[in-house]
Amino acid sequence: MQATPDPSIVRIDGPWAHRDVSANGILLHVAELGDGPLVVLLHGFAEFWWTWHHQLVALADAGFRAVAVDLRGYGDSDKPPRGYDAWTLAGDVGGLIKALGARKAHLAGHAWGGMLAWSVAALHPRLVSSVTAIGAAHPLALRSAVSRTAWLRRGSQTRALGHLFRFQIPMAPERRLVEDDAGAVEELFRAWAGPAWRESADFRDSARTFRQAMLVPGVAHSALEYYRWAFRAQFRGEGRRFTDAVGSRITAPVLQLHGEADTCILPDTARTSVRWAGPHSAPRIWPGIGHFPHLEVPERTSHALVEFLKTQGNQASSK
Repeated sequence: MQATPDPSIVRIDGPWAHRDVSANGILLHVAELGDGPLVVLLHGFAEFWWTWHHQLVALADAGFRAVAVDLRGYGDSDKPPRGYDAWTLAGDVGGLIKALGARKAHLAGHAWGGMLAWSVAALHPRLVSSVTAIGAAHPLALRSAVSRTAWLRRGSQTRALGHLFRFQIPMAPERRLVEDDAGAVEELFRAWAGPAWRESADFRDSARTFRQAMLVPGVAHSALEYYRWAFRAQFRGEGRRFTDAVGSRITAPVLQLHGEADTCILPDTARTSVRWAGPHSAPRIWPGIGHFPHLEVPERTSHALVEFLKTQGNQASSK
């Protein structure tokens, strides 16, 4: 891996088209495939649009317009010094939906992207047709789980998010993320992945791709700013305002897909998210799967997502 790759390295070839979209005052890079109802795919920490490469194809084949975005600070999107708070990030997604020429979109997000999808549905409800949260929890479910569990208790959500607290100190976490060709990214992913996937050649290939993307200048700092705002907002007025804003049950239908072996966002934390969910069924907790269902079992994840979205379309057309 080269030490400081150009951001364009994330524009990986495939059946999709790459383009830049102006939204909320910045340029966001997206990969797009298919025609039909819009589905916007939101990645998690240390990922980029490519984490959805399986779902892009599956959604397009099923008659959807799938758009996977590099979130603010990632990949080949802009990396401004500010704007990593949940309010601005939700505005990015809302602006993207409008810039893509759609009135509404289905949102599917992994981890941070899943929490962002929940947030957009609460803050910009008219723009969201449905929410699919993969390896993710509602932001207030996660906050509640951390506040009520002890740091030292084995298997607690607080302990599972130990990296969040380590990321709060200045400068050192950035250096740690990029040293040894971003080896820390692979370490985290290995710790969070399910047992079968972490031993596979696909895991090694995927980890190599995510490591290289982390080396793009500015990405490590931007990725950590998400965590820093989330932690510091708990002690500031903007955090209290955000809690109030997302505290009501959303109106959009919700699908939750979660791995039973997820050691980052624990299954019990995901289950408590139903308190804030709109029309939904119980979260689907899959045995043997870790934090990355969309990568660990891509066909199963794509099938569940397509089935859910088609159900929403059928219900809308029958009204």
